[in-house]
Amino acid sequence: MKLDTVVARVLALLIVIPASAAAWEPTKPIEFVVPAGTGGGADQMARLIAGIAEKHKLSPRPLIVVNKAGGAGAEGFLDIKGKKGDAHTIIITLSNLFTTPLHTGVPFNWKDLTPIARMALDQFILWVNAETPYKTAKDYIAAVKEKMGKADQMKMGGTGSAQEDQILTIQLEQALGLKFTYVPFKGGGEVCVNLVGKHVDSTVNNPIECVSHWKAGRVRPLAVFDTARIPVGEWKEIPTVKEALGADVNYLMLRGIFGAPSMPKEAVEWYVAFLKKVSETPEWKKYTDDGALKPAFATGPEYVKWVEENEQLHKELMAKGGLLKK
Repeated sequence: MKLDTVVARVLALLIVIPASAAAWEPTKPIEFVVPAGTGGGADQMARLIAGIAEKHKLSPRPLIVVNKAGGAGAEGFLDIKGKKGDAHTIIITLSNLFTTPLHTGVPFNWKDLTPIARMALDQFILWVNAETPYKTAKDYIAAVKEKMGKADQMKMGGTGSAQEDQILTIQLEQALGLKFTYVPFKGGGEVCVNLVGKHVDSTVNNPIECVSHWKAGRVRPLAVFDTARIPVGEWKEIPTVKEALGADVNYLMLRGIFGAPSMPKEAVEWYVAFLKKVSETPEWKKYTDDGALKPAFATGPEYVKWVEENEQLHKELMAKGGLLKK
């Protein structure tokens, strides 16, 4: 065989093989939808992931964070639901993945999307303003009972009607015979700012949403809504609700990633590998420690099973609290 013929065949192989065997990767910027307001836990996590991707060069294209918080997140969910087959749009989900459609009847269900990965589970803490006299959860609950039914009944701030915060507030009311005036805001960051400003008397915010104000001495954590104390850093000093009040009230919130409906299998595999790399960086470890998030990376059937079980749990909790759409 002539040399020029051999060279031609080799060149042909070099051209054809990579094209057919190349793995999928993004070819344009990835739209990273946050179905919540700016400054809250979901927004912070999405922007951290985008920053880690850029710093460690984990994606050939940037992740562009876009907040679509309208309708308790319905705006974001419906937007991505309408992008069938889109490989360049993903969404970070809170438990409003369940609460928003169950409460509003908006035509959306998590099955409309493509599950990619569960990144972490988020906890909730009962917070008060640091300038108040309440040093323990018992001190605060006693004050709540004293003001029940009065004009100055205690106000509990939260992230939207029938969202995770209100579910927890109702659970606390039912377990301890309390009554709060629930005040909804657009996001967890806004909730903590209003607690600092004394526009509400308490919140059940995620740790990450109030930690900066805690470290600055503006707010005080009284109890954590989990079955055990947070096992890292100064968080260890915060008792559980069961320890502090004798009430068995606990709740964990999803921090997960979904893709558009019918996202190509190759794209899903790329995002799974990408997010796994993100979860292994030192920046992610520091973030979960500082913000008291539970590392809980999961994909595939494990992730889907967890989502199915928690959808049912939210139906039960919301039915008990009278929050399901009638």
